[in-house]
Amino acid sequence: QVQLVESGGGLVQAGGSLRLSCAASGRTYTTWPKGWFRQAPGKEREFVASISWSGQVTYYADSVKGRFTISRGNAKSTVYLQMNSLKPEDTAVYYCAAGTSDSVFDGFSSWGQGTQVTVSS
Repeated sequence: QVQLVESGGGLVQAGGSLRLSCAASGRTYTTWPKGWFRQAPGKEREFVASISWSGQVTYYADSVKGRFTISRGNAKSTVYLQMNSLKPEDTAVYYCAAGTSDSVFDGFSSWGQGTQVTVSS
């Protein structure tokens, strides 16, 4: 079992930046944080970005490509999401996701509690 704790959310004006962090604890030798999802009010949870174990492969949703950057800490048990040029439509609860496979496309099996990001216009 792995536990995921997100931090870094908050209120920011459009055009601003935030950096989200996800720290994993527990069985991080078999399950590691590898992606971010988000869920806006009244909408389904959607994929935002993912990263391989090595950090060399990343994958982004079209809606955030060029604005968001996912990265992994040296300890491998932490992932970050740098969000620049934020838009009101980025407002959502952001969830960290972990898995046991190195695929950046699937295999998300554990979830954090989420952190709220609100972008004002």
